[in-house]
Amino acid sequence: MRQSPRGGADSGTATAGGRLVSIGSVLHQLRDEFPEVTISKIRFLESEGLVEPQRTPSGYRKFSTEDVERLAQVLRMQRDHYLPLRVIKEHLDAVERGEDVQLPSVRPQRGPVEPSDDLPEVVVHAAALVGRAEFLAAAEVGGEQLDEWESYGLITPVADGGYDIEAVQVARLISQLGDFGIEPRHLRAMRASAEREAGLVEQVVAPLRRHRNPQTRAHAEARTKELASLTVRLHSALVQTALRVRLH
Repeated sequence: MRQSPRGGADSGTATAGGRLVSIGSVLHQLRDEFPEVTISKIRFLESEGLVEPQRTPSGYRKFSTEDVERLAQVLRMQRDHYLPLRVIKEHLDAVERGEDVQLPSVRPQRGPVEPSDDLPEVVVHAAALVGRAEFLAAAEVGGEQLDEWESYGLITPVADGGYDIEAVQVARLISQLGDFGIEPRHLRAMRASAEREAGLVEQVVAPLRRHRNPQTRAHAEARTKELASLTVRLHSALVQTALRVRLH
């Protein structure tokens, strides 16, 4: 079994007393820092070679302290550095071999954005693009799933066939909704609503974007981010209001 290094100063996940624990116990420990993690996600990371738990004679997985720390490292690198699993595996394997390697990063540079409660940060333009293979690894989906999502217009590659960070985020959200039985065909209305909201923002900022003054065009970028954030906040509030009405 691979002996993984401990997480370091920024890690706080470990099994109690160094004993081997079940996948359910691992899930409980990881969810303190990674609320979105699931047993399916842990099994997927195992299938990709990111962790190699022991097996009992009856086939049950048993995870060591090092296994749990390695899983935490993988999830942390995905969340904080937006790295495909292949890159994460290569980096961790190099660290285990004692090589002095720096953590790679494909996360785009982002300008300052005002926080909006617990809603995700709205980024209108992202510089980093990945190919199809890297997209599938980063989003942790199969090619057939991606083809289906593209057929419904939920995922759209850019002109050169690459995918941006927002597409990976959309894919992960679609997968999480799928865990609740919500199929891609059910999400077409949400896609259409997003297109209408984007069109509204575009109408407002279009005159500024066409202006000859560079400062005015820069102001258009800031205004676009602000309007996008407001539309996301409004959409969330409207959904919560509608649910409150329906459920009470």
